[in-house]
This record gives sequence, structure tokens and C-alpha cells, in this order.
Amino acid sequence: MTVDMTTTIPTGANSTTTSTSKTAVDYQSFLKLLIAEMKNQDPTKPMDSTQYVAQLATFSQVEQSVQTNTKLDQIMQSSALSQADALIGRSITSADGKTTGTVASVRLASSGLIAVLQNGTEVPVTSGVSVKAAS
Repeated sequence: MTVDMTTTIPTGANSTTTSTSKTAVDYQSFLKLLIAEMKNQDPTKPMDSTQYVAQLATFSQVEQSVQTNTKLDQIMQSSALSQADALIGRSITSADGKTTGTVASVRLASSGLIAVLQNGTEVPVTSGVSVKAAS
């Protein structure tokens, strides 16, 4: 029995719901899928055991990719915080050149770093922003 992304698992096969991300694949998901396949396969044409092993390897690779992406996100946030520390006390000019001031604090947002100037103005730290030593 071939299972693709459009195949549905029968009601009752997944009796618990979790708040995990839909992109996160774990061994529990694989086992639930495996059980659903075994329940719904044709008894006269059972699936070859090598196909199960191949599926397990595929799910394992996907899980490792998700974990790698999570670690990369953490590294990028750490790098952004290191950059943020270097901005405090420096003079910054926005990409359009309209806003200039001394950075009082830096905030890490989902879109990137936001420099908060001493007058309270927020400047997103994006390409085109210039930073120099405060005068």
C-alpha cells in the first residue's frame, strides 16, 4: 500500500492531539502511520519489510533536518544578539537617511534587529543602515 501526503489516517488511529508544529516529524508520527498502514493494507499483498525500513530512514532524515533548522535558528539569534551589543552607544542612520541618532537599546524582533534611539525612535537594522562611532 502506497501512502502519500493526501492519504488520510482513519478516525481512531490518532486519538491524541498535540500542540507540536506540523512540520516536526518524530518517531511517534512514524509509528502511527505504520500502524495505520498495517491496518489498511491488503492481507493478500502485504508490504515488503524493506519498504518499512526505507520509510523509517526517510522519516529519520526529515526529523534530523527539522532539528538542524532549529539549531540554525538558535545560532542566528545568538549572532544577532552579539551584533546588538555592538550597536549600543553608536550613531545609526536609517536606510532612507531620514532618521539619525544614538542607539540606547536594541530589540530582537522576528523580522530582525530593531535599534531604539535615545529619543525613542525605532530603526530597523536592515541593509542600507549606516553605523558609526558616536560623536
